[in-house]
Amino acid sequence: MKKYKVGYTTGVFDMFHIGHLNILRRAKEQCDYLIVGVSTDELVVSYKHKKPIIPYNERKAIVESIKYVDKVVPQINMNKMGAWEEYKFDVMFVGSDWKGTDKWNEYERQFRTVGVDIVYLPYTHGTSSTQLRELLDRMINSDAAASK
Repeated sequence: MKKYKVGYTTGVFDMFHIGHLNILRRAKEQCDYLIVGVSTDELVVSYKHKKPIIPYNERKAIVESIKYVDKVVPQINMNKMGAWEEYKFDVMFVGSDWKGTDKWNEYERQFRTVGVDIVYLPYTHGTSSTQLRELLDRMINSDAAASK
């Protein structure tokens, strides 16, 4: 397995779960120094059209406490090349669920020009913040219906 010097990954990390931990652990196994961009609340609202359940400062503190993470930075936009210009990583880690998408094929093309690899890490099936949010919504709606 290739060992990189500086790795970079991003995420919302809302309702931190085992899938998040798996990505961070697997990323750190392949690099000496791991930088993690945590999406700001404003960024999440701009593309997901909903606020994270856990506020940015708390999500940032959670990710900072993970032993695999060396540095946490705010992700204020989706400009991955801008992040590279600031942090000079030699590898970007992303979940395998993005592999082959138009967006990530374009990132691969852009990063190839500056010698940055993209490594797709296995997506953890069965757990996601979206699934947790949907479960919470169902539980809340069920409780509300039962109390009427």
